Amino acid sequence: MLELRKRRTARRTLLAGVVAGALLAVTVAVAGQAEAADYPNPGVVTGDTGVHDPSIVKTPAGGYLAAYTGNNIQLKTSPDRTAFRNAGAVFPNGASWTTAYTGGSRNLWAPDISYRNGRYYLYYSASTFGSNRSAIFLATSTTGASGSWTHQGLVIESSSANDYNAIDPNLVVDAQGRWWLSFGSFWSGIKLIALDAATGKRADTTIRAIAGRGGGAIEAPTLVRHGSYYYLWVSFDLCCRGAASTYRIMVGRSTSVTGPFVDRNGTAMTAGGGTQVLASHGAIHGPGHQAVFTDTDGDVLVYHYYADNGASYLGINLIGYDAAGWPYVY
Repeated sequence: MLELRKRRTARRTLLAGVVAGALLAVTVAVAGQAEAADYPNPGVVTGDTGVHDPSIVKTPAGGYLAAYTGNNIQLKTSPDRTAFRNAGAVFPNGASWTTAYTGGSRNLWAPDISYRNGRYYLYYSASTFGSNRSAIFLATSTTGASGSWTHQGLVIESSSANDYNAIDPNLVVDAQGRWWLSFGSFWSGIKLIALDAATGKRADTTIRAIAGRGGGAIEAPTLVRHGSYYYLWVSFDLCCRGAASTYRIMVGRSTSVTGPFVDRNGTAMTAGGGTQVLASHGAIHGPGHQAVFTDTDGDVLVYHYYADNGASYLGINLIGYDAAGWPYVY
């Protein structure tokens, strides 16, 4: 009887979460903030959870490997997606090829980590704040361990002569097996390039525009295929201001990996469109720079947020989809 009551309580809790998420998914933004204040808090994580710009992949052994912004790209591991521990740097001996873009700094940004064809792929960026003198590089590893990564070279770079910023990379493989890299921050917005699946490097010179806000604050693209749609997740507004950060997570979708992407109202993401999925609430400030990966319990949203003291931490929530196919978090 006690076990039955527990199961009934669990079912009621799950249903309540789904209903709340569905209601949240249909709220609209007013002056850049959602009307609803009942966004879910991040799921429970423990251990070393201080991160910025996180990306997580499930390992072949069933654990998890996270990469995030830091000196020479930092790593964490977890056996269960809850308890995390530090696992060193991708390049413990430094990454000399990046310093021309970082002004000599070892701080490398916004890694995107995935596991394909028996090895880990890590796309990451080198730049300085406020500049589009930037570059995206690729590294690979068969184990993912600190110091095991091989520098595979430059993927794309930008300069003051360009109207885009080559940071914040994200790899997606479409339904036909073709590889694509989305990237971008401020300037003219989010771009997409085709990659050679054999090398992970650029396949041609075409650069496609897939989202923008007229030069305003948009960055951190993540492209994910779910069902018959490709969902383009981005972060609007301002990061990196501690508890004053205004980052918020937005989404649009398309039946084609190259777009056009539109939000729930049908507004093109190239015209500033985006449906808000998560924003500041309570002691959770500026959630953003999201990544999405698929686990045994569904799609998982990974992001950083700022606490009241200004420190940034790992946020993890599950993603649900409402009857119309629009995502929400719970």
